Amino acid sequence: MSPQKIAEQQKVRIKVKGYDHRILDNSCRQIIDTVIRYGGEIIGPIPLPTEIHRYTVNRATFIKKDSREQFEMRIHKRLIEIVNPTQRTIEALTELTLPAGVEIEVRM
Repeated sequence: MSPQKIAEQQKVRIKVKGYDHRILDNSCRQIIDTVIRYGGEIIGPIPLPTEIHRYTVNRATFIKKDSREQFEMRIHKRLIEIVNPTQRTIEALTELTLPAGVEIEVRM
């Protein structure tokens, strides 16, 4: 492809985040099925690095500093690109209902 054709292509980037990777993968599958149904071209889902937040907390309130508990939260991410989306595709994506715990960020 020539550089001019690449510059003419319009892309929509959808970044999907969630705590549970199974729910996240199901949501990605739902988005991909919707885009394919309306004749869109898709790149992805591309797994992005998992964000890990670790917290260390003392078990006791006053003494025994050596006794601690550790907790972590994992935030899984996926990237989906839609190349040359149609207006019907974008409308279908806005009407899509996804499960709770899944956050979506859309960029044109």
